[in-house]
Amino acid sequence: MSKSLQAIRGMNDILPEQTPLWRYFEATVAGLLDSYGYRQIRMPIVEFTELFKRSIGEVTDIVEKEMYTFEDRNGDSLTLRPEGTASCVRAVLEHGLSGGGQVQKLWYIGPMFRHERPQKGRYRQFHQIGVEVFNLPGPDIDAELIVLTWRLWGLLGLRDAVTLELNSLGSSAARAVYRDALVTYLEARREQLDEDSRRRLLSNPLRVLDSKVPQTQALLVDAPRLEDFLDDDSREHFAGLRARLDAAGIPYVINPKLVRGLDYYGKTVFEWVTDQLGAQGTVCAGGRYDGLVEQMGGKPTTGVGFAMGIERLVLLLETLDKVPAELARQVDVYLAAFGEAAELAALTLAETLRDEVAGLRLAVNAGAGSFKSQLKKADKSGASYALVLGEDELARQVVGVKPLRDEGQQQTVSWQDLPGYLAGCLKQH
Repeated sequence: MSKSLQAIRGMNDILPEQTPLWRYFEATVAGLLDSYGYRQIRMPIVEFTELFKRSIGEVTDIVEKEMYTFEDRNGDSLTLRPEGTASCVRAVLEHGLSGGGQVQKLWYIGPMFRHERPQKGRYRQFHQIGVEVFNLPGPDIDAELIVLTWRLWGLLGLRDAVTLELNSLGSSAARAVYRDALVTYLEARREQLDEDSRRRLLSNPLRVLDSKVPQTQALLVDAPRLEDFLDDDSREHFAGLRARLDAAGIPYVINPKLVRGLDYYGKTVFEWVTDQLGAQGTVCAGGRYDGLVEQMGGKPTTGVGFAMGIERLVLLLETLDKVPAELARQVDVYLAAFGEAAELAALTLAETLRDEVAGLRLAVNAGAGSFKSQLKKADKSGASYALVLGEDELARQVVGVKPLRDEGQQQTVSWQDLPGYLAGCLKQH
């Protein structure tokens, strides 16, 4: 017997019962970004592999171990995008969107791909909403991105569940000096490091700082501190950011070991973390990447942005019971018709109601059925009201309006008065 077809491990279906919450979350974020003046951009899912090697860094875990890379029929090496910033920068460069110092405030949404060990909140296909800003070098835009996310947590009811962690990575020159000091310190203690940290010591030593191994963390207590190596410009930038967050009343924690996993970050880095999801605690993260555009072949252009994981934030909403109750109701009204003549009239009546009642979610019974079976389907649909249209109602040009979620009595309403009657009823729900 052949093996049954199923989804690839770590690449999940989002079922109809789940999509209302996804759509609610996505619409909330999109509306917020619109209100701040950000514009949406849509990039391809597949890019040339060289894009990610050049931007993320060839010695990062993402490029070395996690990317889905393949050759197409032309022999080109292509990769399913593992993150969105590189693709956005490529699009900005290709279409000249940042030339002449043009300010761009962009956002995107879509799936990303990394070959990781699947676990709750971490998948091989995952979805992100990302925001990128170009040609604004000051700490004011860094602060705006954080204030924006703080407002989002308020809209979603999540402020008490997340904590903002901040750090500054300084300039590339300052990081190079710090890197040498850190490597010297760790090399003298190489035998005490975990295997993963010993490997990173050769390729990306700053990543040792966020090791989760207790023995390695103990070694880092007396290690050189990045903040002691920061250049004056980075110190001023970080002080400006903190002053703005203080003025906005946004609480934060300075985490000197926060370095992020991508090579292109410099100066500001931040993460919103939660302790409600176990090991997968980061729900939104980003920072400044002032050298990335030039690194990818463009003129010097400052950049800053963040990305948030939709799966984790949806999971957080569910975990904290912050899912709006109305999302469970997919239909407002269910129209049950009995007899062929009534079924034909129901189609016309339904379209009239959709025209005249703004935002009405109306399902018309399909597949005929008895009075009892149709009302059972109406109840199962989650509708607040059932409309009953039989031969008698058809002859009198009326419908029965039956409440399904309370103890109210069925009312008889004329077709002419039905749109206004329904609109009034639905305002109460």
